[in-house]
Amino acid sequence: MKSALITGVTGQDGAYLAKMLLAKGYKVYGLIARRATPTTWRLEYLGIENEIELICGDLTDLPSLINAIERSKPSELYNLGAQSFVGTSWQQPLSTTQVTGVGVLNVLEAIRKTDPSIRFYQASSSEMFGMVHDPIQSETTPFYPRSPYGVAKVMGHWMTVNYRESFRLFACCGILFNHESPIRGIEFVTRKVSDAVARIKLGKLKELQLGNIDAKRDWGFAGDYVEAMWLMLQQDQPQDYVVATGRTTSVREMCKTAFEYVGLDYEDYVVIDPGLYRPAEVEMLLGNPAKAKKILGWEAKTDVDALIRMMVDADIARVKAEQ
Repeated sequence: MKSALITGVTGQDGAYLAKMLLAKGYKVYGLIARRATPTTWRLEYLGIENEIELICGDLTDLPSLINAIERSKPSELYNLGAQSFVGTSWQQPLSTTQVTGVGVLNVLEAIRKTDPSIRFYQASSSEMFGMVHDPIQSETTPFYPRSPYGVAKVMGHWMTVNYRESFRLFACCGILFNHESPIRGIEFVTRKVSDAVARIKLGKLKELQLGNIDAKRDWGFAGDYVEAMWLMLQQDQPQDYVVATGRTTSVREMCKTAFEYVGLDYEDYVVIDPGLYRPAEVEMLLGNPAKAKKILGWEAKTDVDALIRMMVDADIARVKAEQ
């Protein structure tokens, strides 16, 4: 039986990845920090909370990572742990850098010191492109991050490449564009919209406050994207891949779709709050997934409109359950 260790297992991607690996017959271990009570609601939502063995550890603590590897003896290690909210990274730049950037180095060192045969996946991000140099971003597009989060992700990305080239580790980076789901954190704009639409439809909220609604992103479904992570570690050679849909949608268009789905007009409820604008905005991100399709045989299955409807349905069910 193959085994896998997932950092960030209680996050959106970690939960979907764990579910997929369990279905493939893996023994799944999850690294979990004990700074506070573990938040396992996503694992519960997917019905897998009792199928994963949780190990205490922290990306900023190398000995705990070595212990986690020695205990789980994984054939594959997926580093999905991070301070992952871009907005927070301006308020917490140092901790974001320690967890999201230096944390990658700690994991790589832990692998190098314990078992260099472990196949490693690093969750890179489209936020690394930032002020884009190309209208469509591929694996060769230069990085120009526009947030402390993006900068930290660039560090983790290049550290992974460096360890691959220096120590011959089987290490891959997935440059994932925005990917959402019903278990996305409420602080992210897609979930903020779907939750607000549900509450407005059910009479629990009167308006939705947003910042720059003309920002465009390449949005996909997290459940599709975790398959690409796994496929990268099944190849003969380690490489880096852009994972995206190849289609952009603005926040405005997303709001329009979500509100129309429940029979409402977004213009009656969306209020622009200048205080929600980022200090340095990334106006548009659009990924080119051609390499992933050619080599991995992967492409997104869920279009953005279906994703939005899925999220609104889930939040309507949640809000009704609160009553």
